[in-house]
Parts: sequence; C-alpha cells; structure tokens
Amino acid sequence: MTKLVIKDLKVGVQTDAGMTEILKGVDLTVNSGETHAIMGPNGSGKSTLAYSIAGHPKYTILGGSVTLDGADILEMSVDERARAGLFLAMQYPVEVPGVSVANFLRTAATAIRGEAPKLREWVGEMKSAMSSLNIDPVFGERSVNEGFSGGEKKRHEILQLELLRPKVAILDETDSGLDIDALRIVSEGVNRVRQSSDVGVLLITHYTRILKYIKPDFVHVFAKGRIVEEGGSELAEKLEEKGYADYVNA
Repeated sequence: MTKLVIKDLKVGVQTDAGMTEILKGVDLTVNSGETHAIMGPNGSGKSTLAYSIAGHPKYTILGGSVTLDGADILEMSVDERARAGLFLAMQYPVEVPGVSVANFLRTAATAIRGEAPKLREWVGEMKSAMSSLNIDPVFGERSVNEGFSGGEKKRHEILQLELLRPKVAILDETDSGLDIDALRIVSEGVNRVRQSSDVGVLLITHYTRILKYIKPDFVHVFAKGRIVEEGGSELAEKLEEKGYADYVNA
C-alpha cells in the first residue's frame, strides 16, 4: 500500500529581501486509493506544496520531511521522484519544441517501466487513451505543448497520467482555464485512472466545480501557508457557500 507522508514541511523562496517562508509546517498523509482536495485562496501555498514535493529548484526546504513508502523524497532528484511513482500535472505546462508528444510519452513510459514498451502495443495503448480523452491521433505528432490551447495542455497532462500510472498524482489546478466540456473530459480521465488503479490523488484547486466530477475523500483548507481546516466533501460545500474570507482574516 502506497503512502505519501508530509510532516511539518516548511518551504521558502529567495527574494530581494531574503528568504521568505511560504509553507509554515504542513502535515498531510495520502494513502493508495484516496483523493485529497487542497483548497484555498491565491497565495496560500497550495502550488508551493505541489512543486516542492516534485522538486522544483525555486523552492528551498527549510524543515520537515516528505516520504513515499518510507523513502526520503526530498533527497531524490526530480527524475528519481518520478521513477519512484510521483506525478505532477502542472498548472502551466511548459513547451518542448522539437519533441513530439508520441516520443515524449514513450520515453517517459520507458523510464517509469524500466524498459521500452513494444511499439505495436504502445501505439494501441496511446491511441486508446487519446480516444478516451477526445484527442485527435494527429496530436501525437505535434511538439509537446507548443501552440496548444489551455484545454489541450490539460488533456495532455491527463494523457500522461493515464499512460504512466503513478503511485501518487499531484494535480495542480487542472481545472484552470477549462470550459465545461473540457472539464468533464479531463475529470473523466482522472476518474478512469482512480477506478483502474490504487493511485493516491492530491487535487489542488480554488473552486468546487471540479469536485462535482471528482469526488474527494478528504478536503483540506490552506491559508497563510498552513492547513487550517480538514474534513470531507461537506467542507467543499461550505467553501462554495461562504468562501475563504473567514480563514484569510483569522
């Protein structure tokens, strides 16, 4: 059983004024098969949590620990974290000119699986996943994220999720910039992975609209670099009604 354990995590960024602490002691455990929603206002530290776990060099670990099945994630390089089973769907995926989606995905799958998937089987696997996400097969010939619309970028992230099948998936504002149809398609992709594997999901969002499609087991409210309230899906309904003002002004 997979377990991602975050204990008293403190994270900062270097600014002109010196080191600024953003995360001020975060405790969170994500087990196999669980979906955790992280909600909170802008600037509360939600994305910092995601990128710190993934190993973004912008963020400095000031204290605490992050382990995946007992292994110290913070001591691993970015690619080692991915091979260990961590996956990050970024809010703003970067463009990779000259690298086709098909080659990118097969290279990633080879790194995760430890061997290159057989070409014929891989083509079928990729086409099936693309079809489920309403992605034209020609998409595979395009350079990664180059000229992609917001919806295409997010579908590509979920396409990676479906093909790579990580132990823990961190989805950073996957609903950002999506119209109603794209939100439904992307959410269905996440749900397919959840139903067909034991992936643990950490879903970061401002809004409750995606939670109408992806039902969380736990909801955590972020404010001022900490988790300030936790509960079930009913907490998301409370946030929809009252917003974040009580937490920001506390």
